[in-house]
Amino acid sequence: MPLAVRSVESFAEAARLLAAEEGARLLAGGTLLMRAVNEGDVRITVIVRCTDPGRELVRREGERVRIGAGVTLSRLARAPEAAFLAPVVRAVGGPAIRNMATVGGNLFAHSPYGDLGTAFLALDARVTLAEGGTGRELALEDFYRRRDHRPPPVVTAVSVLRPRDPAAFRFRKFSRVRPKGASVVAVAAHLPAFGGRLEGVRIALGAMGPTPLRARAAEAALEGRSLGTETAGAAAAAVLDGLRPSSDAIASEWYRRELAPVVMRRLLLAEEPRR
Repeated sequence: MPLAVRSVESFAEAARLLAAEEGARLLAGGTLLMRAVNEGDVRITVIVRCTDPGRELVRREGERVRIGAGVTLSRLARAPEAAFLAPVVRAVGGPAIRNMATVGGNLFAHSPYGDLGTAFLALDARVTLAEGGTGRELALEDFYRRRDHRPPPVVTAVSVLRPRDPAAFRFRKFSRVRPKGASVVAVAAHLPAFGGRLEGVRIALGAMGPTPLRARAAEAALEGRSLGTETAGAAAAAVLDGLRPSSDAIASEWYRRELAPVVMRRLLLAEEPRR
């Protein structure tokens, strides 16, 4: 079956094409889509290329940072408005991948990939979709629930909370291939402190299920308390409460259960990873 390429100038036009054509897929950086094409996925019949200028914007909006869906990971790592995300970006692939992969595309990467989503979830991300006249904004968790539906949602931007204290945001990834392999476990935490006590804690886990997940029991173990050895131990012990890690070609459920509390504790105590 022939493969068509269509260029449009707005996200709204792209959304209409994806809704009208069953085999249409939006081209972001191509690291996911073109791999599927090259591997012979016959369900893909139309590649939609969007040149909307808003896709490459990175700007501060009050206490948040808005990132266009077409911003590459390399550009995101260099953006001063999003400097707190640079360590996360550097843990995703190598330079060639980061030069192509986009923020919007990374949200469609299935576990054990998609590390940006883990960081975004800890930072209370909101995803803007090309729906309606002005777009629709929804929480990242809600986006993940409908991500794989047809027609696929068209992401125009992601808005994340900007930590007041850069040290309050932490990310730790364990991979079998360093520094750029697929995640065995990824942990992101936003730990705002007021008067020496944590308030508004958010912790997210990557590669532990089909999408990044909130570690709500670990959050509860930290909320309202001072961060120290005891509280870090309590959060690590609770990190898997209510969650069931997945098994895949990278690691088994058992291994992830053993590893996640260790990574959680090291992240909270800012311990350097062992080599």
